[in-house]
Amino acid sequence: MTTGTITEAVLEFPDNRLLIDLCGEYDRNLTDIESRLGVQILRRGNHLAIFGEPAAQAEASEVLQALYERLETGKAVETGDIDREFRMANAEETPQSQLEMFGGGKVEIKTRKKLVEPRTEAQKAYVAALFSNELAFGIGPAGTGKTYLAVAVGVNMFINGLVDRIILSRPAVEAGEKLGYLPGDMKDKVDPYMQPLYDALGDFLPAKQLQKMIEEKVIEIAPLAFMRGRTLSNAFVVLDEAQNATSMQMKMFLTRLGEGSRMVITGDRTQIDLPRGVPSGLADAERLLNRIPRISFNYFTAKDVVRHPLVAAIIEAYDKDAIKPT
Repeated sequence: MTTGTITEAVLEFPDNRLLIDLCGEYDRNLTDIESRLGVQILRRGNHLAIFGEPAAQAEASEVLQALYERLETGKAVETGDIDREFRMANAEETPQSQLEMFGGGKVEIKTRKKLVEPRTEAQKAYVAALFSNELAFGIGPAGTGKTYLAVAVGVNMFINGLVDRIILSRPAVEAGEKLGYLPGDMKDKVDPYMQPLYDALGDFLPAKQLQKMIEEKVIEIAPLAFMRGRTLSNAFVVLDEAQNATSMQMKMFLTRLGEGSRMVITGDRTQIDLPRGVPSGLADAERLLNRIPRISFNYFTAKDVVRHPLVAAIIEAYDKDAIKPT
């Protein structure tokens, strides 16, 4: 049936139980796809009829088929999975050299609590780099998964016996508030700065196991200043918010890399909280190390934001304002 540019395509799904999961509660997954593409999807038995312009209709078919194949492997379909399929379908091709270890297929990071899958091509290339390189940088705006994916890879490597411990660090730099005015001892003062790292670990490890690993120092979460004088061997080491490390702190941290370790540096060059006139160690490291083999640099943009859709719009608005002539 054809009416102008509006056509109908019919997809058949043999397993009615999986089709129910594909549609989602109250057909919310179909509604999501409809709103993104401007199509209409109707269920008829074990078929889905898609009405819309040919290009949108074809994209809806591709996304539905991919999500159904996911269900056939025993995985659930959530809002984030729909978002990932759209992003991957619309992404430009990523250079094969970055992804050759994955055979060009889907990238999955297995942890104790969940299976983590990159949602964008930039995230996919970043995860490939984390597995391939001893030192990797992830640079880009908030919400692009830089730290989350790094912690997931660290947990995966620990589970598989590739490292003996996980060390996560951040500079304890005040963003408009003075650390000394916070109540409590030093741990009480510092823990709020480390909370995003605890949150990420809590997504990948059961609470009791995580607590035990922290107590046994198998997992360490500490301010950057506490890394001085140490050699970090057989560890997966992450420095988060690296834009707030000074040049000397960055050099100190990078030279902690020991035998059998992996190190990941993440940061956002637009959110530097250092005092005026103090250069960011992240910018220095990027300038000095970008030609050294076995060190990777991966970059993210607002298009890679996987938080609330408004976050991407907010980042783009600030970026546009920053380049206006003064």
